[in-house]
Amino acid sequence: MNSLKNCYVAFTFCLLLPVSSLWAQNFQQWEKEISALEQQDKVSPPPRKSIVFTGSSSIRLWETLNQDFPDKKVLNRGFGGSQTFEVLHFADRLILPYHPKQVVIYVGDNDLAAGKTPDQVLTDFKALFQKIRSNNRKAYVTFISIKPSPSRKNLLPVINQTNHLIQKYLAKQKHSNYVDVYSRMLLSSGKFNPELYRADSLHMTAAGYRIWAEAVRPVLK
Repeated sequence: MNSLKNCYVAFTFCLLLPVSSLWAQNFQQWEKEISALEQQDKVSPPPRKSIVFTGSSSIRLWETLNQDFPDKKVLNRGFGGSQTFEVLHFADRLILPYHPKQVVIYVGDNDLAAGKTPDQVLTDFKALFQKIRSNNRKAYVTFISIKPSPSRKNLLPVINQTNHLIQKYLAKQKHSNYVDVYSRMLLSSGKFNPELYRADSLHMTAAGYRIWAEAVRPVLK
């Protein structure tokens, strides 16, 4: 009887926690990846006032980043299948130390897949935005819209809603940009373009990244 009572209390406590807190124990899973990037910086210190690209695996897998923007000082600091609150958690190690003149962010995709609502993603994104802005008031913050993916077609309504909320928020902020890749990645019929996706129907091919590069290039500082 006591064990059942204890389970009930623990379950009730979890329900009262903020959604992000329920994932807090996952921070450790990224430690190896984050530490490797820090070690890389020690061996080859990156330039200050560069453009930091950060976010989830869609950024991490952008292997042509330097070739796509050869006239810019860009750093790829995306990691794993991260969510927005995790990028926020590691901002002190992956964003702020570089004193970037611009931060290009791709987040929200995995948040929605994990069950978060558009409002929750917006709340976490606002916290990340303010973290960056409080450290450097002049830094530009650019958000790449959440992409449409065949493997997550059931999430398209909430993806669109989240994109809209973040676009609306950024429209009121100084030194910020919203980059729409969502509409660019769909065919004129509104259907998915299979050429843009790898076998998992989630991550992108080189063709997908070419679209991203074309969309992002005009807003880079």
